[in-house]
Amino acid sequence: MRKSLTILLIPAIALGGCTLFKGRQAAPDEFAVARNAPLIIPPDYTLTPPAPGTAATTPQDAQTQAIEALFGGPAPRPTSERTLLEEAGRESAALGARSVAGDPDTTVVDMGQTTRAIIAAPEADTEVASAQVP
Repeated sequence: MRKSLTILLIPAIALGGCTLFKGRQAAPDEFAVARNAPLIIPPDYTLTPPAPGTAATTPQDAQTQAIEALFGGPAPRPTSERTLLEEAGRESAALGARSVAGDPDTTVVDMGQTTRAIIAAPEADTEVASAQVP
């Protein structure tokens, strides 16, 4: 009996934590919040109107300026990346290739079995690779 009472009291005291010994504390009053001072425009805030005859900033120019301010404009590509893109034929790629990839008129060759056979081929110690394709 004493052992079962101890087994029940230890978890109850552990779950209760220190609140059993401190007593009840007053909860914070959520309505006693101080208000911040309203925002004001500083007195030295001066903007000069654009000069007549100058080009106005278009939204596209503003967006370009914001992107350049945030990201610093396009970063130069490393030589290795430029070489890889040139060797891959970046200039000869068809424009809009991504938009016609899912087109039903696009001819797609299924090389699933061949690719799986090449990937599943066992490793060999020779420099010549070989795979049995069904």
